[in-house]
Amino acid sequence: MASQYQQYSTVRKYWQLMRPHTLTAAIVPVLVGTATAKLFMTGSEDHLKFSLFLAMLIACLLIQAATNMFNEYYDFKKGLDDHTSVGIGGAIVRNGMSPKLVLNLAIAFYIIAALLGIFLAVASSFWILPVGLVCMAVGYLYTGGPMPISWTPFGELFSGVFMGMVIILIAFFIQTGNLQWYAFWISIPIVITIGLINMANNIRDRVKDKESGRKTLPILLGKNNSVRLMGLLYIVAYLFVIGLIIFHPGASLFYLLVLLSFNMPIKAVRRFKKNDTPQTMMPAMAATGKTNTIFGILYALGIYLSGLAGVI
Repeated sequence: MASQYQQYSTVRKYWQLMRPHTLTAAIVPVLVGTATAKLFMTGSEDHLKFSLFLAMLIACLLIQAATNMFNEYYDFKKGLDDHTSVGIGGAIVRNGMSPKLVLNLAIAFYIIAALLGIFLAVASSFWILPVGLVCMAVGYLYTGGPMPISWTPFGELFSGVFMGMVIILIAFFIQTGNLQWYAFWISIPIVITIGLINMANNIRDRVKDKESGRKTLPILLGKNNSVRLMGLLYIVAYLFVIGLIIFHPGASLFYLLVLLSFNMPIKAVRRFKKNDTPQTMMPAMAATGKTNTIFGILYALGIYLSGLAGVI
């Protein structure tokens, strides 16, 4: 019994190290990009390539998990994490994992992701390689390097653009062999919902981050203005989807499935307004991750159903 508990505890440590609540930020863009590719497959021989979808999905999950590990490692090295830190992180300071092991795991995940990238490049275009390398570099530089992105006001922008837009465009490209402006426009709501996961984390940690010398967006704006901006951006995301339906002939009413998730960002904003300590803001932060998950899945489903209906 003790041995089984120890094994469970070890698995749980590794699972928490990957910060699973953030992994949907890797899954959703692949789903949306692949679903968008379906819109442009009109011939009887056109079909989604499942092997490319799966390789892309695993590579993105590995990069996201490795980015979280780099974050864990460098936050510890810079003294930002200790036993009082709030959040799912803490594999080093609370679970006793070796910093070197965390770093080596992150590097191993990057190597496997790079190998999958080579497979995708062979199957589609070698232009995938430099774009993928840039995404991996951004993942590392988010907390690594001499000027980490996470110490600047641009963390939300980088996470939204590179995890949202760029991944959607790559997922679209490997299925179709080309790029369309429509794939760019369709990515905007996901750029927002992923960026707001990052903002939620920065709102929660703003006091400790400020003490360490960081200048994140919530530190510059203050909590109240950051929460107002979060609410505004969620509204923009939903209005953008409605705008696609109104102004773009390729969109369909299936996109309105995203409205089924509308109560989730409301919960996130209300919880941030109501609470002000890192511990009490954890449910609000979790709500932003759930919003991205449910919004993204419904969005991808609506796009995919449009493709099946042959809207474009």
